[in-house]
Parts: sequence; C-alpha cells; structure tokens
Amino acid sequence: MDSIDLSIIIVYILITIGIGIWISRKASKGLDDYFLGGNSIKWYYLGLSNGSGMFDVSGTAWMVGILFLYGAKSFMFMWLWPIWNQIFVMMFLAVWIRRSNIMTGSEWILTRFGNDRAGKASHIIVAIFAIISTIGFIAYFFEGIGKFMTVILPWDLALDFNGTVLLSSEQSYALLIIFLTTLYTIKGGMFSVVATEVLQYGIMILSGVLVAGYTLINYTDVQINSIITEEWKNVFFDMELGSHWSGKYEAFDQLINTEGYKMFGALVGMSLFKGFFASIAGPTPSYDLQRILSTKSVKEAAYMSGFTNLILFIPRYLLIGGIVVIALVTLAPQMIANPALSGADLEILLPTVINLHVPVGIKGLLLAGLLAAFMSTFSAFVNAGPAYIVNDIYKKYFKPEATSEHYIKISHIASFVIVGLGVFMGFFADSINSLTLWITSALFGGYVAANFLKWVWWRFNGWGYFWGMFAGLIVASLQFVLGQSKGSFAPGSWLYDLSEMQDIYMFPLIFSFSIIGCLVGTFFSKPTDTEVLKSFYANVRPWGFWKPVYNVLKKEDQTFEKNTEFTMDMVNCVIGIVWQSSMIVLPIFLLIRDYPKMFVSLLIFLVTSVILKYTWLDKVRKITN
Repeated sequence: MDSIDLSIIIVYILITIGIGIWISRKASKGLDDYFLGGNSIKWYYLGLSNGSGMFDVSGTAWMVGILFLYGAKSFMFMWLWPIWNQIFVMMFLAVWIRRSNIMTGSEWILTRFGNDRAGKASHIIVAIFAIISTIGFIAYFFEGIGKFMTVILPWDLALDFNGTVLLSSEQSYALLIIFLTTLYTIKGGMFSVVATEVLQYGIMILSGVLVAGYTLINYTDVQINSIITEEWKNVFFDMELGSHWSGKYEAFDQLINTEGYKMFGALVGMSLFKGFFASIAGPTPSYDLQRILSTKSVKEAAYMSGFTNLILFIPRYLLIGGIVVIALVTLAPQMIANPALSGADLEILLPTVINLHVPVGIKGLLLAGLLAAFMSTFSAFVNAGPAYIVNDIYKKYFKPEATSEHYIKISHIASFVIVGLGVFMGFFADSINSLTLWITSALFGGYVAANFLKWVWWRFNGWGYFWGMFAGLIVASLQFVLGQSKGSFAPGSWLYDLSEMQDIYMFPLIFSFSIIGCLVGTFFSKPTDTEVLKSFYANVRPWGFWKPVYNVLKKEDQTFEKNTEFTMDMVNCVIGIVWQSSMIVLPIFLLIRDYPKMFVSLLIFLVTSVILKYTWLDKVRKITN
C-alpha cells in the first residue's frame, strides 16, 4: 500500500475516534440521551446516520459478487432482506411506531399487550430476539471485515503458538477494527454514533463518486460489452434463469447453476411472499428502529425514513457498479482460468479490485469509505442492542431504581458482552453468504408472523406473540446448527437434505411453525385487556381487523375515525418499491454504458418521485400528532 493511501486511512480513523469521544460528553445525562440522543437530533442527521448504517462493508462485498455473476437483475436478491421494508416504514410504519414515545422496540410491545404476565412474556421474548439478532449481525460484520482487511493490507497478523494457529490474520484484523469502533460507540452512545456516521456517509459518497468517475474515464463500453451479454443487462426474467455468459466465460453460468438460484422465479416469488409479511411486521428491534424512536416528532419520523431511502441507493450502487465494471474487465479473464471457481471467489472481488486496480489516492479514500461503512453499521448495532439488555431486562426486572450513571455503566458492560458473543459466533461462520442467508431467511423468518399480527388483529395477545416468536427462534436456531453441521450428515438422509436447502426456501417452514405458535398461544389464553387495546388503537391508529375495539371507542367518542388508508398505503408501497428499484439500476446502467436503459430508469425515478410528492409527502405534512 502506498504511504498516501495509508495516511488517508490513519487520519480517517483518528478523526472518527476523536469526534466520537469528543461528542460523548452529551451522552452522560441519562438513558434517553445515551440511546435516543434525548430526541433532540435533527431528522436529516438521523436519516444520514440511518443510511450510513445500512451501507455496510459485508453487504457491499456480497452485492458486488452477485451483481458480477447475475447482472442487472441481481438487485432482486436484495429482496431477501427485504430492502423495501424501508418503503413500508416510510409510507406508514414510522408514524405508527413513533407515536409510542418509548425507548426500545420491546418496550413498545408493552403498549400493545399490556404489563400483565402475557405482556411481560412478549416483552422479554422480543428483547431476547433483539439481542440474538444483534449478536448475529456482529458475527456477520466480523466475517466480512476480516476478509476485506486481509486482502487489502500487506501485513500478516496471524498469531500462532508452537505451530498452532491461535488467530488467523482475518480474525486479528477483525478484532482490531471492532475494538476501535466499540471504543467510541460505548463512550458516546447515540450522539457519538450519529456524529461519526454523518462524517462516514460523506466519505462513502465521495469514494463512490470517485470510483464511478474512474471507471467511466478508464474503461470503454467496447471492453465491457466484450464480456457481458444482453441477458446480463436484462432486469426481466423467466421462471428459470437463462444463460448470462457466453464464449469463454460460460464457466460463470456453471457457477450460477451450483448456487441454488437457477429457478429464479421461485426465488423472487418466495422473496415477495416473505417480503410482504416481513415489511408490514416492521423494522426488527435494531438500529433503524432506534432512529425512528430518536426523532423529535411523528412527522419527522416519516421524513427521516423517506430521506434514508433517497440518499442510500444511488451512491451505494455507484460504488458497487464501479467495482464490478473494474472486476469484469480486469479479473474475469483471470478467474475463468480457475477450474474450482466458487462463490467464495466472489466474496473477495471487492478487496481484490481495490488492492490491484484502483489508483493511489482514490484507493485510500475508498478504503476509508469502506472502513467507514463497516464502522457505521457496526456502531449502530452496538448502540441498539444493549438498550434491550439495560432498559428492558436489567432496569425493568432487576434494578428499577438507580442513577443514570449506574445504568450507563451497565450499558458499557452490556455492549462489551454483546460484542464478545458476536465475535465468538463469527469464529464459527463459514462465509458472509451463509450468515447473510441465515439472518435474512431463518432468523427474520421467526420474527415475521408475530410482528405482522400485532398490527392488524385485535384478538392477537401477549401469549400468542410469545409463543409465535419462541417457535420461530427455535426453528431458526436449529437451521443455523444444521447449516454449520452439513458435512456430518449422510447423503440422502432427511437431515442432509434440510442442511443443503437454501435458507430462503426454509422460510415457509419457519413461518408456519411461528404462525402455529401465534394461534395456539392466542386462542388458549384470554384477550388483551380492553383498556390496553383502546389506548393502543387510539394512539397508533393502525388499519386491520380492529372492529370490536373501534366500536367501543366510537361509542365513547362519536368523532373518533378509524384508519381507512390501507389501499392508499399499499399503492404507495408499490410505487415506492419501483422508485427504490430505479435508484438501484440507474447507476448500474450508467456504468455499463447502457444509456437507453439508464434514461428509462431516470424517467421512472422522476415520475415516481413526483407521484410520491402528492400521495405521500403532502399527506405527511398534514400530520399533527
């Protein structure tokens, strides 16, 4: 690495840690300040912070690999998360969530199910889910940043004792970066996280624009089109994927066949099925939920969510598309000579391109940007996860009366514990892809059913929520164990078949178990107290099956009106998904020089933006509570 690039990275790290620690003095007033910034941070700073938190390096490395292999239609792989849950949040969920005026997602559950035994059971299970998902994401970050730094930096940091490797170089790099990020995150809470993430977002924007500009100047459409096919550029698909590669690059088609997504229509269908329920279920109890709860008002929660969608995708895909164009021209001919080509090769495309094919100066900024992407996402989770341990478990059940200084000290300890458990889990993960699929399909599959029903069905109660979440978590955890033990099962056995199945196709099974838990728990226990339901429904005002509660409220107040916006919200969500998708494919078509498709994408983006101005933004401006 050139000294200029190294200097840029060192200066970035020092500035980030310095800002994080300097601003941490604001976080000492209490848990509200520590975890929510005292609801005093401006919505556009929270939006920048939220967008920065979603710009993670592990996900970016994965997206580079799938765009390289599958071409323009690879943006539909994002639906595995599903990324358009942010559209649902923008259109109506941010407003519903922010009306609660509480600190965490599990505390929010008490406003829905009450504070009796059933409510407390639902409260504890969602806190446990939040902690487990945070640990899973830290493992995901650990796996990604280690691979990234090892390819980029020249030093071997492996530790061995008498010939036994105690820590690989990947693990040592990951531990070092995680320690530095944890330091300022724990010190400053939400204030430090938001301040550093706004800085990091600026660096990521700059690095994305520089990489995109570099590829536009240095690589021609002739070079690109000599490698990719028309099918690679095509966003439309049949039930089965057609050939994406031709000539000497046909080995990449064989890799597609082994990845398990040849039946692409089934993948998209399953993603849509899962995505609808997962999106209405709302954000998982993690950093994006914390950003919604941190806003000053209900209106600003909606603004922040919409702003996050607007600022995230174009700069991110300028970076991803730029890296893929460089990889296509420079690395594809070398990779095709490898007879053992696998998905693991795609996971190191990002650091390999940066290491070998990005010029001095831009390389340093790009590395700082990707390091910023890791640090911002990691810090967001480290800030969100401990809130559930401290506020929802320790404070509620063990020490309800203590000083703010005591709770913040416990928050520091909880942060170190969560980070330690996540790192421990990361030691046993075999790839970024395996963790990505487990988190998005199995773990979130256990979350979806209960959190979908809590919005739309008045009869659903705390015990239904508890047993639905519990059943989903158990099956998701078994799926993770199966995936990590796949080599130990006899071929042809049912355990072997389950372990080999792609996680997304396990979603219906996990969802079914969770639904059964929800219904059994609900119908074998009494309904939630009427006063709790009245308070929740009158405050949040969701649409759905709330007729008995609505009738009671209507008798008490003839002016009370129910939410009839379901159809309009769903129409806005469809428009929003098209709007979001146009922001993803627009930079891709720009960078591969397919200008007709680029202009169509731009037109779709502009038209949908104008429509949403009238159907969403104008409606948000009228919100008074």
